[in-house]
Amino acid sequence: MVYPSYGYLTLNRLDKWNHTSSHFSNVLEFLALPLSDFGVSCRGHVCYHCRSCPRTASLTVNTVLSLLAVDYPANKLACYVSDDGASIATYYSLVEASKFAKLWVPFCKKYNISLRAPFRYFSSSSSPPQDSSQEFLHDWKRMKVAFPGQCIDICYKDGYKHLCEKIEDASSQEPETCDCAVFSNMDRKNHPTIIKTRVSGVMTNAPFMLNVDCDMYANNPQVVLHAMCYFLGAKDEKDCGFVQFPQYFYDGLKGDPYGNQLRILHEYLGRGISGIQGPFYQGTGCFHRRKVIYGLSPDDKITAGEMKDEYLQKYFGKSEKLSASVAKTLSGGSNIIEPVNSDSLSSSIEIAHQVGSCGYDFGTGWGQKLGWLYGTATEDILTGLFIQGRGWRSAYCTPDPPAFLGCTPSGGPAIMIQQKRWATGLFGIIFSSKSPIIGTLFGKLQLRQCMAYLYVQLWALRSIFEVCYAILPAYCLITNSRFLPKANESSMVIPASIFIIYNLYGLSEYVRANEPIEAWLNNQRMWRVNAMTAWLFGFLSATTKLLGLSEIAFEVTKKDQDNTNSIFGRFTFDDSPIFVPGTAILLLTLSSLFIGVLDFKKGNLEWGLGEVICIMWVLFIFWAFLKGFFAKGKYGIPTSTILKSGALALLLVHIFKFTNKL
Repeated sequence: MVYPSYGYLTLNRLDKWNHTSSHFSNVLEFLALPLSDFGVSCRGHVCYHCRSCPRTASLTVNTVLSLLAVDYPANKLACYVSDDGASIATYYSLVEASKFAKLWVPFCKKYNISLRAPFRYFSSSSSPPQDSSQEFLHDWKRMKVAFPGQCIDICYKDGYKHLCEKIEDASSQEPETCDCAVFSNMDRKNHPTIIKTRVSGVMTNAPFMLNVDCDMYANNPQVVLHAMCYFLGAKDEKDCGFVQFPQYFYDGLKGDPYGNQLRILHEYLGRGISGIQGPFYQGTGCFHRRKVIYGLSPDDKITAGEMKDEYLQKYFGKSEKLSASVAKTLSGGSNIIEPVNSDSLSSSIEIAHQVGSCGYDFGTGWGQKLGWLYGTATEDILTGLFIQGRGWRSAYCTPDPPAFLGCTPSGGPAIMIQQKRWATGLFGIIFSSKSPIIGTLFGKLQLRQCMAYLYVQLWALRSIFEVCYAILPAYCLITNSRFLPKANESSMVIPASIFIIYNLYGLSEYVRANEPIEAWLNNQRMWRVNAMTAWLFGFLSATTKLLGLSEIAFEVTKKDQDNTNSIFGRFTFDDSPIFVPGTAILLLTLSSLFIGVLDFKKGNLEWGLGEVICIMWVLFIFWAFLKGFFAKGKYGIPTSTILKSGALALLLVHIFKFTNKL
C-alpha cells in the first residue's frame, strides 16, 4: 500500500529537494524598529461549546497577553482581536486582561521571563525557583494572585479565579441584560480576518502585520525581532513578502496517536519549499508586509501622485482616511512609520467602525484582490498562493524555542472535520482563477512551487485512489483472483521492493527528526484513515460546489480541552456519516478474510501471500475502527454507522461476485 500514483510521489519528493534551515540568533537593536500590528483571530478554533464558552475566551486572553509581553518596544505595538462570533465573554475577558497586562508585561520584561503566556507559565511553575531573590518572590506571588487563571480544565488555586469568574459571568449573561446589548444584534455569519487589516490601517497603519489564531500563544518572546531580521535584512523586498513560522503544538501526546502534530510535514516539506519560492501561508503565525496584503506586486513602483481617488475608492472603499493610509503605505519607500499618538487613535474609532463593517467589502476589491482572500474553506493557502503568484517570495523562520504554540483537536470527529475542510478548500482552489497552474502559466509562480501546491491540493483526489487500493485486496479474496505476483515468482521482488523502500524512507524521515517509531506508525495509519474518510468527503463536497449543487460552509474545528473521563490518545466516534467509508472498508476486509478462509480449505487458490499482507495492512490502518466495534460510549462506533456500513459492505461483496461472473 504505497502512494496512489508515481506522479503524486514525484510531487512529494520534488518539494523536498531544496531543504533549508534558517533562523537568526542575533536580533536587532530597538532603536530603528518599525511599528507592527498584531491581529488575533477568533474563528471557531477551540472547543465543542458555544462561542461564549469561557475556554475560548481564556485561550484568547492568554494569546493576547503573550503578544503584549514580547521583547519589542511597547509604543511600536498594537494588538487587534476580531471575533466572528461577537462573543460577550471574549469582550469582557479582554477588558480584564488589559488591566492585568499592566502588571504582567513589566514583570516579564523585568525578569526576562521566557514563557509569557500566563496560563502556561503558572501551570509549569506551581512554585517560584528556589534560588529566586526576595524581590522576585514578592512579584511572582503578586502575579499569581493577580492573574485570574484559566478555565481549560479547572481554575487553579491561589487567586487564579478572578478572571475565570468574570468569564463565567459574561458567558452566562444574555446580551439584552448587560451593558453590551449591541451584541444581540451583531451579525455572526461573516466577520472575515480581513477586517483587522482595514481597522488597523486607519488606526496605526503599521508596515508589518502579524496574523495569529486565538489559541496560539507567543512561545518565543523574541518572535517579532526574528521576523524583522528577515524583513529589514532582505536585499530586495520581493525576497520577503511574508515570514511564516511553523505551527507547533503544546501538550502533544506521545507518539502522535492522532497524526495531527504535522512535525514531519513542517520538517521536510516546509523546509524544502523554503528553498524554492518560500513556504505556504498557513493562516496563523505569519508576519506580512502591509503593502503585500494591499495587493502590491514586487515590481510595482507607485508614487503618491498616482494614487487617484477613483482608483482608491474602487478597490479600497469610500473611507477617505483608509484611502489616505493605503496611499501612504503603497507609495512609501521606508519601513519606518512613526508611532501614532493617543489623540489620533481616539479620533479614528468612529472611522474604524465604518471600515470594520462586513458590508464595507461590497463593490470593492477586498477579499478578491486585496487582503485575505475568501470564497474558500482554506483562505490562508489561497491568499499565500495569490501573493506568490505575483512574484513575492516568503521566508521560513524556525527559531528555538518555537515562535508559537497552539492546541490541536483531539478525538476522531474533530480531526475529521478539520481534515475535510482542508481537503475541500484545497481541491477547489485548483479549479479557480487563482489556481497554481494558472499562476505558473500566466503569473510569476515557479514551476516547482506550483508542484508543491498541487501536492497538498490533490489530497481530496488522492482519496479515490486510496479507497480503490484499500478494497483491491478484499476484491481479490472475494473473487479468488490476484493483482500481485505469487510469492515464488521472481517478479514479486518489484512490488515488495517498492513497499519496503517507501516505508523505510518514511521511517528514516522520522528517525532523522528524532521522532519515535510509534509516531511513524501512527502517522501512517492516520494519514490513510484521513484519506479514505475526511478527504473523500472533502472531494465530494468540493465536487458538488463546482457543479453548483451546494455552497461551501466554514466548518468549525473543535479543539476539545475538556479531558474529563477521557482516555488520552483513544480514538473517538460519533454518528457523522464521515465514519461510514472507513467502517465499510473494515467490514468488507473482514468479510473477505472469512471468504478467503473458506476458499483456502477448498484449495485451488489464485490469491497469494501478497494479497494477504495487503489485507493485514488494511486491518492495521483501521485498527482504531476495529476496537470501536467492541467499545462503548464515544469510543465505540454508533450502531447506526455500523448498519449503514454493513449494508454498503454487503452491496460491494455482491457487486464483486457479480463482476467476477461476467
